[in-house]
Amino acid sequence: QVQLVESGGGLVQPGGSLRLSCAASGFPFTSSGMRWYRQAPGKEREWVASINGAGDDTVRRESLRDRFTISRDNMKNTVYLEMKDLKPEDTAVYYCRYRSVSGSEYWGQGTQVTVSS
Repeated sequence: QVQLVESGGGLVQPGGSLRLSCAASGFPFTSSGMRWYRQAPGKEREWVASINGAGDDTVRRESLRDRFTISRDNMKNTVYLEMKDLKPEDTAVYYCRYRSVSGSEYWGQGTQVTVSS
């Protein structure tokens, strides 16, 4: 069955960096596009970045393009989100998402990122 496990979150000071990981299994990962989303307390979940199966086509939220990078390692069935120059407004639970060809959505448990002094 589909399984997505995010990791790499934590407490970081403003201006710091983190790399999040999403370990995937149970579906054809190498041919599947993946997305990162985040949700801050009291806010709607928002899309962060997308990457295609081959890893040679990415799209990032415009406001994050200078600071966030999505990538993947298909040999490890893992998608990454590299974040730099983190700001307090980046504080959120970060999720990776897979959508099957039939339209079913699968989410990991999320990993908490807290940016605070």
